[in-house]
Amino acid sequence: MTARIRLLFSLLAALLLATAAVPAFADANTSAGTAPAGAASAAATTFAHPLFVAGHAAPGAHPALVPSGYGPADLQSAYKLPSSTRGAGQTVAIVDAYNDPTAEADLAVYRSTYGLSACTSASGCFRKVNQSGGTSYPPTDAGWATEISLDLDMVSAVCPQCHILLVEATSASYANLGAAVNEAAALHASTISNSYGGSDLPDTSAPYYNHPGIMITASSGDGGYGVEFPASSRYVTAVGGTSLTRASNARGWTETAWSGAGSGCSAYNPALSGQAPYGTGCPRRAVADVSAVADPATGVAVYDTTPYGGRSGWQVYGGTSVASPIIASVYALAGNAATINNNYPYTHDSASTFFDVTTGSNGTCSPTQLCHARVGWDGPTGLGTPNGVGGF
Repeated sequence: MTARIRLLFSLLAALLLATAAVPAFADANTSAGTAPAGAASAAATTFAHPLFVAGHAAPGAHPALVPSGYGPADLQSAYKLPSSTRGAGQTVAIVDAYNDPTAEADLAVYRSTYGLSACTSASGCFRKVNQSGGTSYPPTDAGWATEISLDLDMVSAVCPQCHILLVEATSASYANLGAAVNEAAALHASTISNSYGGSDLPDTSAPYYNHPGIMITASSGDGGYGVEFPASSRYVTAVGGTSLTRASNARGWTETAWSGAGSGCSAYNPALSGQAPYGTGCPRRAVADVSAVADPATGVAVYDTTPYGGRSGWQVYGGTSVASPIIASVYALAGNAATINNNYPYTHDSASTFFDVTTGSNGTCSPTQLCHARVGWDGPTGLGTPNGVGGF
C-alpha cells in the first residue's frame, strides 16, 4: 500500500470517528421525556428572552400621578381575589436574568402609589439575591430590569401580604436561570414565577423545574401560536394570555384570547395526566394550563426607573410576563402549594373556579383548539382565568 493510500484511509477513519461523536438532537418523534443526545450542554447554550410587551406610555413619571393601565384594585376585581385577607406567610419568588439596580426603590413607589403596605429588605418582606443566594449581583440589563419591575409589581398587586424573593441569574442561559430556580426553591419560596421563554426543550436537558411542594409558573410566550420552554415543561403551570376589558355584566369584566399568547404541543415532554379528559389534540404536553391578562392594549401599570428603549417611570406593559406572576400570586393566595401539583387546576375546574374564555385566537393551527378559544380548554387560555382561588 502506497503512502498516499495509507494517508487516505487514515483520513477516512478519522472522519468516521468524528461523525460518530456528533450529538444527534431529537426531532418531534422523540419519545416523551427522553433527552436528545448531547442534552447535557443544551441548557448552557440555549438562552431565554423576557416576555413583556410595551403598551402605551403612562402619563408622567411623578409618583403622585396614578398611571393609566390596570392596577391592584382592577386585577383583584377582575379575578375575584381575596387579596386583602390572604397571603400572609407565603413567599412568591421571581426568577429573571441580570440585575435591576432600582428594583426595591421602584417597588416602593408602586406600592405607595396604590396604598399598599411597604415591602422592604429592612422589614424582611423583600429579599434580593443572585443565583447562588449571595448579594454580588450580575451586570445590569435594562430590558431584564423592566421585566423584574413588572414581575415585582404584579406580585404586589395580587398578593400584597406575600413576601417577595427576587433571584437574579447571571445570564439568560437556561443553565443560569435554572440555577436561580433551584436557589429560589432552596430559600423556601411557596411559588416561583418565570416570565421568560425560548425554544422547546426536554425536561431532561433542563432539569430545574421539578420541585414538589412549590408551585412553579411559566409564561407561554408572546409570539402567538407556538410552544416555548419552560412553559412546555411537565413540572410547571403554563400561563397563557387574554385581553381584559371592563363590561356591563355581572362580573364587570370580559376577556378574549390575546393574539400574542403562546400555545401548542411540546415535542418532548409528557402530557399532564389532568389534561387527558380535555381533548387538547396533543400527544404530549399541551400549553397553556390557565391564563390572565397579557394584551398590552389592556395592559397593567408598571413603575421602572432603569431606562429601557427611551422609557422610564410609569409605563403600561403586557405580555404573558404579566400573567405568570399573577398566577403565581394566586397560588400563594390559595396557600395550597405545599400539598398540590400542577394537575390541581384540572381536577378543580368549574364555572365557580375559572372564567372560561371562549373567543379569540392566536394564529392558525390544527387541531383548532390549540390556537382558537372555545368552551372548555384551549391553547391560548387553557382552562381560563381565575375566578377566586378555588382552582389553585
